[in-house]
Amino acid sequence: MHLNEYQQAALRTAAPKDKHNEVFHLLLGLVGEAGELAEKAKKIVRDQDSDFTQWDPDDLKKELGDTLWYIAVLADFFDIPLEQVAHQNLTKLADRQARSMLSGGGDNR
Repeated sequence: MHLNEYQQAALRTAAPKDKHNEVFHLLLGLVGEAGELAEKAKKIVRDQDSDFTQWDPDDLKKELGDTLWYIAVLADFFDIPLEQVAHQNLTKLADRQARSMLSGGGDNR
């Protein structure tokens, strides 16, 4: 499946863009899903001595999928195709790698 196809499919289960406070709902949902991933990772650190091989792959796929859904719908809220998001991100990272700037801080490195 291509990313734009996924985005269009995700939109079938999304609220209309003009729903009151929808962008806030999407942003909070994304942060919440990312927080769920972090919480599960924290428990592996705490209870499994940071052995991430203990992370259930099916559970991880579900949580990553929930996060992807929010990213796809949020991008659409601003009329941005998901493939464009992915392409721009890879271009940015390749540029940083070419300049030996993958590590460090700041958006404009």
